[in-house]
Amino acid sequence: MKRSEIAIIGGGPSGLMAAEILSLQNHSVTVYDSMPTVARKFLLAGKSGLNITHSEDFQRFADRFGASSERLRAALDAFTPADVCAWAEGLGTETFVGSSGRVFPKAMKASPLLRAWIRRLDAQGVRILTRHRWTGFDGRALVFDTPDGRKVVHSDATLLALGGASYPRLGSDAGWLAVLNDVGADVAEFRPANCGFDVDWSAPFSERFGGEALKSVTATSKAGTIPGEFVITRHGIEGSLVYAHAAHLRDPLQTQGTAALQIDLVPGRTGDRLAKDLARQDSKMSFSNRLRKGAGLAGVKSALLREIAPEAPRADPKALAELIKSLPIAVLRPRPIAEAISSAGGVRWSTMDDAYMLKALPGIFVAGEMIDWEAPTGGYLLTACFATGRAAARGINAWLRR
Repeated sequence: MKRSEIAIIGGGPSGLMAAEILSLQNHSVTVYDSMPTVARKFLLAGKSGLNITHSEDFQRFADRFGASSERLRAALDAFTPADVCAWAEGLGTETFVGSSGRVFPKAMKASPLLRAWIRRLDAQGVRILTRHRWTGFDGRALVFDTPDGRKVVHSDATLLALGGASYPRLGSDAGWLAVLNDVGADVAEFRPANCGFDVDWSAPFSERFGGEALKSVTATSKAGTIPGEFVITRHGIEGSLVYAHAAHLRDPLQTQGTAALQIDLVPGRTGDRLAKDLARQDSKMSFSNRLRKGAGLAGVKSALLREIAPEAPRADPKALAELIKSLPIAVLRPRPIAEAISSAGGVRWSTMDDAYMLKALPGIFVAGEMIDWEAPTGGYLLTACFATGRAAARGINAWLRR
């Protein structure tokens, strides 16, 4: 029987995972990538330890994808966080659960896992062609710009796994948007996700405290109250605690024009206890000493209080305690999407069927971050990329057999 020719455009986690599944089904699989090497964003993520998934209760994990949770559920059910760990260990990468519940390779690197993965794909007959930039269709054929010029490829089925719009220097530049719009696929506008925000700091504050971390705080938005830390930057705020609230800051900014993150600088004490501790301080002491002795605030925390609430030195203990327990940082705008860890937006769910095939283009499937979903950092992004790659591969296999 003639083997089906399958083209996978995009050599990130979704595309490589689909290639792994499809090559086991006796298909001829070729992965095309525009960059000189594959999985560049995957390798960049590995520089901070490669958080591949999360160990929390699966129901809670599956609900982390907001409005897309229901559509993603079947894919996640078929490739759970436990399956991710088993898959990595099958490639010789042992994992461990960090104190936050996040799951990491024991080597704390992405490169050993990627090398083992590429070796497996090669052994399964997968071809990987780099420096092949997809530019669109010629009838039903695929067109690429390559070092040797224009190349036309005919495939029996195609998976688009081209990523979103964050970190364009690594290959995910959303250059495919115009192509899919032209053929009738409905694509939601890309917006930054898991991103920092601009804040209108005074020059003295940003110059003195840019780069300083606020540790052991909680931040509150419609995402809930979450403990952690974040960094003051010259332009605003960055870090994992900010990313956890990013969607609930970005969306109000877009619809209402304003948004604020409420910071509790001393989450270990109640407001009443804090007010009493502050009231016991000698009113003749400097404000800095009263904060240090009564609230344990100094350095960047004390400076942030003064920056946000210049009236704080004149506030009575109860009002001061309220400020310390709920200090509003008004954000102006998200940082540019090129700086974001991930992006919201992409191919709308309504434009594809349950097998991840585009309704307007039979035989063309999509997976990964180019679909309109988002999730917080913590292993959710990578797990969903793996899972949708596998789900699209199953869809391709079923479609070819029909």
